[in-house]
Amino acid sequence: MKYLSKIILSALLISTLVVACKKENALPNYSTGTAPVLSSSKATIAATPADSSAIVDSIYWTDPAYSNISSTTKYVLEIDSTGRNFAKAAIITVIGKTYKTFTGKELNDILLGLGFNFNVAYGIDIRITSSYGNNNDKKVSSILKLTATPYKVPPKIALPVSNRLFIVGGGSTFGWSNSNTIDAGEEFARLDETTWVGVFYLSGGGEYLVLPVKGNWDHKYSIKNKFLSGVNDGGDFGYDFNDNFQTPTNTGWYKITMDFQRGIFTVTPFTGPQLPTDLFMVGDATPASWGNPATGSAVQQLARLNSCIWEMSSIAITGGKEYLVLPVAGSWSNKYAVADNTLPGLSAGGDFGYNLSKNFPGPAVGGNYKVELNFATAKFKTTKL
Repeated sequence: MKYLSKIILSALLISTLVVACKKENALPNYSTGTAPVLSSSKATIAATPADSSAIVDSIYWTDPAYSNISSTTKYVLEIDSTGRNFAKAAIITVIGKTYKTFTGKELNDILLGLGFNFNVAYGIDIRITSSYGNNNDKKVSSILKLTATPYKVPPKIALPVSNRLFIVGGGSTFGWSNSNTIDAGEEFARLDETTWVGVFYLSGGGEYLVLPVKGNWDHKYSIKNKFLSGVNDGGDFGYDFNDNFQTPTNTGWYKITMDFQRGIFTVTPFTGPQLPTDLFMVGDATPASWGNPATGSAVQQLARLNSCIWEMSSIAITGGKEYLVLPVAGSWSNKYAVADNTLPGLSAGGDFGYNLSKNFPGPAVGGNYKVELNFATAKFKTTKL
């Protein structure tokens, strides 16, 4: 019996060695693909709201000819503003097809997501990366360049019927009292049809709301969840949502932007010119010239319209002269001015700052003008009346 066991064991060892030494067929060698080539049905796309559900463009690409079933090939399409190197690209994944059609709404959403303005033509870059379904053997196309114009869509958040916005809350300097009396410093400035901006001093760790009607609690602009990470710096907002806005962690001056078109608010540290309490014009372009009195009828004071805009609604300006804007009447210690008053067109408006070296250039043609300084944008403008 012992002898028989040895014979069986030896037979097993021999068969194992035979199997181990058997030569397998060579593994298949898949050829690599070729980079796809992009093309478009249109070089310029300017859809309208009526095209929202219609196909406004088709992007095509050649088959990279992988050694697979073509229906499993993966394609990643990227679309971005020209020159941005796809840093903020919209990304679309397509499996098995060598084309992608775009409806007007789909393309428009992409263009607006890239930060484009309505009814303005922009250059866009498109590229595609092909690969096997497991992402192996990636091939990147060359860049296809098109021109596209986004059309205007209704804002995501309905605009305030009052056309005004006010901050209220313990996180601001105005508290929760919400009286009917309006302090210009608590009002936002309207930058365009759907955007309001305000510059406010905010207390760290506080809360606030944005109201369409001062002194009225019936409606508010607010957020859904005040515990979301990063909500102090911005996010989605809406009409009569449950939670208050949250101020940033650190106390200081901040710019709050309310974008009703996209339904997004942002809170950023204010880096514009130092915000004044009052503003006064002096200079030989003005009726009072360079006298700069501290009091009296010759003091040319600008009116504060809201948290960031001061305005001289009408002043007689002598053509070809200059002026400064001062935070304190009768004092030359500080001023608002420009960096270079020789820039073409600057007399009509441009950048200004705190304690810069050059006087504002007055318009070449004398007459009555409106002068406005916006501290949120650090821009001034003069408008002939």
